[in-house]
Amino acid sequence: MFSEMKSVKKLQKMKAVDLKREFTDQRIREMVLSGSGFHLLYAAEQVNSEIINALYELAEESQVAKKMKAMQEGEIMNKIDGFPSENRSVLHTAMRDQFDHRQSRGEAKLAAELAERELKKLEAFLEKIDGKFTDLIQIGIGGSDLGPRALSIAAAAFQKPNVKVHFISNVDPDDANSVLKCVDLKKTLVVVVSKSGSTLETLTNEEFVKERMIQSGLNPKDHFVAVTGEGSPLDDPKKYLASFYMWDFVGGRYSATSMVGGVVLGFALGYQGFLEILRGAHEMDQHVLKSDLRSNLPLLSALLGIWNRNFLGFETVAIIPYSQALLRFTAHLQQLDMESNGKHIDKTGKVVNYSTGPVIWGEPGTNGQHSFYQLIHQGTDRIPLEFIGFKKGQYPHDLKIQNTTSQQKLLSNLFAQSIALATGQENENPNKVFTGNRPNRILLAECLDLQTLGALLSFYEHKVAYQGFIWNINSFDQEGVQLGKVLANKILSLFKGEKGSFPLGEAYLQFLNED
Repeated sequence: MFSEMKSVKKLQKMKAVDLKREFTDQRIREMVLSGSGFHLLYAAEQVNSEIINALYELAEESQVAKKMKAMQEGEIMNKIDGFPSENRSVLHTAMRDQFDHRQSRGEAKLAAELAERELKKLEAFLEKIDGKFTDLIQIGIGGSDLGPRALSIAAAAFQKPNVKVHFISNVDPDDANSVLKCVDLKKTLVVVVSKSGSTLETLTNEEFVKERMIQSGLNPKDHFVAVTGEGSPLDDPKKYLASFYMWDFVGGRYSATSMVGGVVLGFALGYQGFLEILRGAHEMDQHVLKSDLRSNLPLLSALLGIWNRNFLGFETVAIIPYSQALLRFTAHLQQLDMESNGKHIDKTGKVVNYSTGPVIWGEPGTNGQHSFYQLIHQGTDRIPLEFIGFKKGQYPHDLKIQNTTSQQKLLSNLFAQSIALATGQENENPNKVFTGNRPNRILLAECLDLQTLGALLSFYEHKVAYQGFIWNINSFDQEGVQLGKVLANKILSLFKGEKGSFPLGEAYLQFLNED
């Protein structure tokens, strides 16, 4: 158990670095880990070499390298020992293992071959529909929406001309109506994503859009595509133009590089564009397997997060991309991290006596500086930040205004915030005092191209997995979403007139009948 490890007891005796005293230019130059096209700048974290060494001891004691290898090779990782559980492999990495999977073995090889089969189907399908549709609507929720939506927005600079993609996720009818008013249904392809084929919100929205198509004199079968589990209710050639498959060994929040994201990204970017995202993700997958512990970028980020969460007691993490293209990336990371590591039992079913996953939130900079940074700088709670930045923008055009480009202004703000949070400011006026010692780190890359986007996605997937390995929790199930679904179905029965079955629900529904 985490709290009983020797390295944990050692770390508990260590004191956080006083950044106001020790934050220097030399520290900035030295405290950087580079690899796979990224620089992880961590001088503004409250660590020193002694703490870093102890954190790597924690990684070794937790056997993270062995667990990552086991995960990528297809061993059963999604389980709770001694209790009923999903009991599955975790093979999202196999979804992008198309470049050298013939070297893989066992379950991982089989999964990669299945993924390659779907990729070939996708390539043929995209060729078949080329020029027939101008718009695509993806209907899905959770991992069937957040990851693909975040990547689609992030990759918009590389989108094919004359095509647009849209997403409907919320069962709120306003969501579907707002999208439908923007498209010509005659030229619209609809992708319905549900592994089980039974997701309430998704099936409701599917029928919503189908009805609109029928009202427009269209046959939904000529416009609808399913991404689902093989043999599910959605796997029906009588109802769908095509079906693409997903599998139980890929969790929803890890599925953006499967067909869950493949159809929409392939439509928007072209088949080769989607392959570039897969290539970047695969390179990061290989980085975590082949790097020694001290060269492993996601692992260092995970360890810094462990230090902040378990030894400094910080409850939240703000992830701030200084890139407008990553507008919805933090929303995806909220699900990725909080659904994975928001657990209160370990892998043996015992309640943990230590903190696990933090609250993840954030918005792009510089917008956030004019919003919530006041609390970050001068609030009573200290909030660690993870900045994401790029040396260049996605588009070639920029303009010098007041002798600097917009990209230079963006980067100036990024670096300034890191320094200000670390060092703070003294002033005789208490309203102008910045206490400093607010930890942060920067993940910096050259440009957010498609390959870098895939690597960035994989970086965070592995960071989350490493933290779960260290906490000895199951990062790959999501029982926490089930109870609300069950109770919602009980309340739906009340709407259908089945009174008396759920008094708590009836107590809430009385407010709907008031004027």
